[in-house]
This record gives sequence, structure tokens and C-alpha cells, in this order.
Amino acid sequence: MKNKKVIFQDWGLTDYQVAWDRQEALFAETVKLKTEIRNRSLDAAAGDAEPEEEIATPNYLIFCEHPHVYTLGKSGKAEHLLLDEQGLKEKNAVYYPINRGGDITYHGPGQIVSYPILDLDNFFTDIHLYLRTLEDTIILTLADYGLTAGRYPGYTGVWFDADNERARKICAMGVRCSRWVTMHGLAFNVNTDLGYFKNIVPCGIDDKAVTSMELELGRKVDINEVKEILKHHISVLFGMEMIA
Repeated sequence: MKNKKVIFQDWGLTDYQVAWDRQEALFAETVKLKTEIRNRSLDAAAGDAEPEEEIATPNYLIFCEHPHVYTLGKSGKAEHLLLDEQGLKEKNAVYYPINRGGDITYHGPGQIVSYPILDLDNFFTDIHLYLRTLEDTIILTLADYGLTAGRYPGYTGVWFDADNERARKICAMGVRCSRWVTMHGLAFNVNTDLGYFKNIVPCGIDDKAVTSMELELGRKVDINEVKEILKHHISVLFGMEMIA
């Protein structure tokens, strides 16, 4: 049974380690339940157990912001962080190697970080389509503000002017998927302090700039308004029934 209901939670400004632990707990619970459902189904099919009422795996969509933090994905290189321990202290930032895909990125206040913890069996089992759909939600959100963004061939995320020397990235993505259950997600620069990106080689790309909605529009943006618009586009493109 496919469950299109998605539990939405906004964690606000949350320490990265705290958010990671909470993510991991939801992810592990979902994977465990999915395994149990599969085993029960196999037992029932083999005649070893009575068929049970169908149980659906849950889905979650998390929004939050983080205090200054650099995270390094499994395919990244530690040397892409250009700060030593003392430099991190001076920037009031922390650093974590983590288990998502991708290279190094930065999270901080003014940036929407979204963690979809979805059982893709409830939607579609195609990780590339999943990433492209997440990109589309950002592209549509930016279009609502009169900004035209798109993709950069060969890279994940959302970009401006990807076809010329002015290419600049506004949203980074990195996901983990096990048994078609996802975690981690995207980081969308709204009113982000872009100076922090100067301390890394963002996503391993050393010749492209990063940007934000604030920089592109020339004004601060209501981040809560952006969250509502982004949540709407996510729910529509994935066919979700969003619940509190």
C-alpha cells in the first residue's frame, strides 16, 4: 500500500548534530518497519502466518536552519575544507564528515535545509528522478520570485547562468538512500552569509560561485514565506498529502 501522507516538521534553528541524530532515528525506524512489513508479507505468502492488515511506512519532510557548520560527504575530499581547527573556532563553525553523497558544503542561518525522509516505494523508485524532482521544486520556487534558474549538466543542485562563465549555485543537494528510504537532502541559500563559502571548495567545484536569493534580488527575503512556497511545490510535484 502506497502512503502519500507526509508528516511536515519545522525544527527551526537546530544544532547540526542534534538534527542528524533525529534524522537517523526517523530513518532507522522507517527502514526497520519496512523490513518487518516485508518479512510479514513473505511469511503470509508462504502460509507461515495469517495475512495482516496492511501497514504503511511513514514519510517525513523536515525543514530547519543550522548554526554555522561544514559537512563532508562520502565522495568528498577533506582538503576541500580550507580551515584548520583554529580557523573553525574563529568562524564559530564546526565540521562533520557524514554519510550522504556529495562533497563538502556549508550550512548556516538564512539557509533552508530540507531533509525529506521518504520511502520512495510510496512515490517512485528512481533516485535520479528523485534528485531531479527536488531540483524542480527549487526552480519553481525561484520562478515565483521572478528568478530563472536551472541545472548544470553533470552536477546536482540548482544554478543560475549554468551555460556561461557567470554560473553560480544557489542550492546544493546530497542524499543517502537505503531500501529506498531517503535522508539528508538540500540546502537552499535564501539570506545566507555567503562569506562562509570562501572557506571551502563548495561541492568540490573550485571555479564556480555561490549565490543566494538575497543577492539575486538585492533585498532580504522572508524565509518563512519561501518555506511555504517550497513546501507547496514539494507536495505538488511528489503528489504528497502534507500533514502537521
